[in-house]
Order: sequence, then C-alpha cells, then structure tokens
Amino acid sequence: MHLRFTEDELDTLVEMVSLAAEVASWNERPGSEEGVAAYEALEEKVLEKAKHAGQGTHIAFDEEKQKHHLTPDYQDGSFYQQCYDEFRNEVFWEELVIRLADRDLARAIGMPAWTKLTEEERRAQTQDIEKRYWEEFSKNGIERVAVIFPPSEG
Repeated sequence: MHLRFTEDELDTLVEMVSLAAEVASWNERPGSEEGVAAYEALEEKVLEKAKHAGQGTHIAFDEEKQKHHLTPDYQDGSFYQQCYDEFRNEVFWEELVIRLADRDLARAIGMPAWTKLTEEERRAQTQDIEKRYWEEFSKNGIERVAVIFPPSEG
C-alpha cells in the first residue's frame, strides 16, 4: 500500500503517531509491552520517512537509543504537545475529583458497602460531592488542598 501526503498532512501524521506513542508509553499493565512496542515502531517508521521527505528540521536522531524523535523546540510549540498537556491536566482533575468523592462516600457508608457498589452506582451517589469538588478546584485549584498526616507520622 502506498499513501501520498501533503506536507501539512505529513506534519499532522507525525504529530499523531508521536502523541499515540507518548500516551502508550505510560501503559505499564502486564502484557502491554507488545502494544507499546508496536506504537513505538510505527512512530519510528513514520518519523524516519518524514525526515527523509524533507521534515528533518524538527526530527532528530538519538544515537544512543537509535531512534528518531521530535526535537524539544518543535514539541514545545506543537499541537500534539498542547493536546497531550491538556489530556494530562483533565485526567488529573477528573481522577482527583473522583477519588476524593469515592473516599468521602466510603467514609459515609463504610468500606464494605462501598465495595459492593458498581462504578455506576458510586458515580450516581457521588454526583453532588463531585460537583462540590469541581467547583472548589475550578475556583481555587489545589491552593486549599492540604494533607493531614496522622499523629504517628509526625
């Protein structure tokens, strides 16, 4: 199969495979190595072809790792980096809200009852709590978040 891309389409493809490989690299589940390696191999192939097709100004080769990568200068201003940063930011806040709401629910109903609930049942019972946390974090970020250590931990 042969595909033809304009320069703009090739730029987009380079960013897409780099974004996908970056996200895949965070997968540490047992058995994910093959999938991560496949993403990295495709990224390498696309970056190498793009470099030879005239995109070399923003693609570098790491001699030590024997891999192509986007240059840090290019990444800093790239759409894919913007997407990746936004994704990480949204996941952080969503996970924080859900985990805090789950903690509050578990404290209110007890851990045995909490573990019997499905994810959907938990979300239904924590909607108001989650909304309160979203409002807090939207207004104050983590400014008012504090960790209280048990007395035994100083």
